[in-house]
Order: sequence, then structure tokens, then C-alpha cells
Amino acid sequence: MKTKSFKAEMNLPKLIAQFGDDARCRAYLERLRWPNGVACTRCQSKDVLELPEREKYECRDCSYQFTVTSGTIFHDTHLSLSKWFLAIYLMTESKKGMSALQIKRTLDIAYQTAWHLCHRIRAAMREINADLLRGVVEVDETYVGGKVRGMGRGYKGNKAIAIGAVQRAGKIRLQVIEHADKATLHKFIHDNTAPDTEAIYTDELPAYWGIADADTEHKWVNHSAEEWVVGDVHTNGIESVWSLLKRSIIGSYHRVSIKHLDAYLDELEHRFNNRKNEHIFRDTLTKLVNAAKLPYQDLIQKAA
Repeated sequence: MKTKSFKAEMNLPKLIAQFGDDARCRAYLERLRWPNGVACTRCQSKDVLELPEREKYECRDCSYQFTVTSGTIFHDTHLSLSKWFLAIYLMTESKKGMSALQIKRTLDIAYQTAWHLCHRIRAAMREINADLLRGVVEVDETYVGGKVRGMGRGYKGNKAIAIGAVQRAGKIRLQVIEHADKATLHKFIHDNTAPDTEAIYTDELPAYWGIADADTEHKWVNHSAEEWVVGDVHTNGIESVWSLLKRSIIGSYHRVSIKHLDAYLDELEHRFNNRKNEHIFRDTLTKLVNAAKLPYQDLIQKAA
């Protein structure tokens, strides 16, 4: 029996045809933000007056004037919505991501604008209150960071640690952690897996020991002994995610600030978890138009 082939709802020619000007972009965002009718962004009243000449609405109850982008990731942007839409499409459809430099060249905008744009989109991609992983879950940690001249391959002083979990044939959860100790790893697993998870598969790291309970067994493979697969037990799924991350850093981003690594993990997690979602472009836009704004100063402070 043939499985249905995946085909995304949106493609580049369709995007350009449907959203080539800001008026059509605004109309689409309005349908996504207010599927049951326009509501005041301050008091939520639906008694609003449209001001088409100013591309705004005015609330008859509290007299507040607002637009579809008020209080959102798009708020106070000087970039056209059509360019926003194109950037969102490129970031969701590029398997290994797209750098701010490439966005700069593609959209013909300043690098600082492209950098802020990409981080605003990543912030909206973050999954909040996501469903817990269950069934068989693979867990593994990895170190992210370049080589240091004069230090051996095992040097980790300049590297950040990321922990990840993947449900077999399901979704992933990724997070930056400070230490790969027992308390940290166990907390990540407990926070992201259901209590009745069937099995947790890891490598031989002792910090994972003791994660099993009455509902969940823990099995591992001994990588230090060149043991990669034992029957159904392996961590190939989560290791392929780390491989994708590192190919993205090398091939697309070239370098990633450790201070912003969590944002890149959010982007990878969102894209991976929606890899079979035909409506990933629409659903990402819905996240953006309902996400809180991210001021540029907040990013600068984080990078300082």
C-alpha cells in the first residue's frame, strides 16, 4: 500500500502570487488572528470601527486604535509584510535553516534588520505547553562549539551543552543546559516525557542511570565500546537530529552564538516537529501573529 506523499500547501510561486503586497498580507493575518471577528487588542471588545484610510481599527468601548500587528512580533516593524512572509517561508522550508546573511541578500535589506527579523521568527517558533513525549523515547546530549587551536578534540571548555529527546516516529524536544549531571538530565526527561512512557533509550552515561520506574524501563547502548544498536535499543534518531543541527551550523549559519543557541534549537524543533505538516507556513504565521513582540533592545542585552 502506497503512503500519501507529503506536499506542502505553500510554495514560492504561490506565495508571491498570493502575498505580493501588504494589503493581502494584512487581510490574511486578520483571518489568522481573529477567526471569529476583529477584537480590540486592549479590552477584547468586538465593537470596533474600521479606519481603512489609516489601515487601523478603533474600539468604540475604550477608544483604542490598533492594527492587526499591534502587540505582536510584527509590531513597529519598518519592513514590509510581504518581505516578512517571504522570510518566514524561507526559514520554515529550508531543512538546514537560513542565515541572517542569506536573508539579507535575498530580501535586499540591512544585516541588522535581517538578524532581528530571524530572531523574532525563532522566538515565535518556541513551543509552549507542548504535548509530552511517550512510547519509546531516545535521549542524548551533545556539545556545540568550534575547535580551539592547540587543544585536542576532547576539549569542551568553549562548548555549550544541548540535551534532546525524540519520540520514535514522533516529535523532538531540545534544550540548552549548563551541566550534563544527573539532576539536570533527569529533570529534562521528567519535564518532557509522559509518566507512562514505555522506554527511555540513552547511551552509557552514568548520569542517566536511575531514570527507570514502574512504568518506564531504561536501556542503553555502550558507545565507548563501539556498541551502537542492540536489537531495538539505539539512539540513532536523536543523533540524526544533532547531525542536522551541526550541518546547519557548518553549512548555513557558519557560526552560532552560544547566547542564542536556544533560539536556533527552537527553530530546529519547530521545523522538525512540523516536517509532515502541509500547513507549516500558515501555522507558523499563526504563531507569529499571536506571539508577543520582541524588542531589538532585548536581543542586544542578551548578546551583551
